[in-house]
Amino acid sequence: MEHEELLTKRKGKIAFLYLNRPEKFNALNISLLDKINLALKEISKDDKIRVIILTGIGEKAFAAGADISEFSEFKSNEALGLSKKGKEKVFDFIEDFSKPVIAAINGYALGGGLELALSCDIRIASNNALMGFPEASLGTIPGYGGTYRLAEIVGKGIAKEMILTCRKINSKEALQIGLISHLTKKNELLEKAVQVANEIILNSPNAATSAIKIINYSGRESKKTCSEIESKYFSECFDHPEFKKGVSAFLNKQKPNF
Repeated sequence: MEHEELLTKRKGKIAFLYLNRPEKFNALNISLLDKINLALKEISKDDKIRVIILTGIGEKAFAAGADISEFSEFKSNEALGLSKKGKEKVFDFIEDFSKPVIAAINGYALGGGLELALSCDIRIASNNALMGFPEASLGTIPGYGGTYRLAEIVGKGIAKEMILTCRKINSKEALQIGLISHLTKKNELLEKAVQVANEIILNSPNAATSAIKIINYSGRESKKTCSEIESKYFSECFDHPEFKKGVSAFLNKQKPNF
């Protein structure tokens, strides 16, 4: 399926979602967020798709923030609805999605764009990427989960410094602080994302879904609760046919075909 603002492509077991507003540096407007939600809902029904790669059209931007022109005149009640609906439809939806999502960051990932990348399971960036939260310079703060997701990933100290100063960081620093997992050349970004996706595809999809759920719980629940939830999902894997297949292949010195 294709939309004017969102292009989708399938290659084998990988679905590619391309943010397609290059004239606006792929800024996230309400319409684009709706289209991302619809595309992901369709992908969730397709058992053949195992991994999603999310990126932006063009070399200038992954997504250079939210489309400020849409909400510049909002009052607090309208802003509250914008934040909650955005999280429900896209940002929280991606974080808790049933399949791994990789953000391939090319160029600017600012404000809402960085929040979109933070919602993904894995982040890979090209050497021209620039990331940051400029919201405080506009008199506001990140509203799509950026405050707590950034703190979970890089620590409270760095998160506070980035958000309070509005300082942008390059991909080299992002790698150093753990904001991204891999740094590539511009022309090798999608190739690296596909490589990581294929490494995921070799393994059990049920195990991947379970692992994502547990890791997400770790930022929301107490250590004791996380321990109990981990044990629950761990034990349930033993009743899943993919566990039987994986163990059988291991014992027979073969590679499992998930």
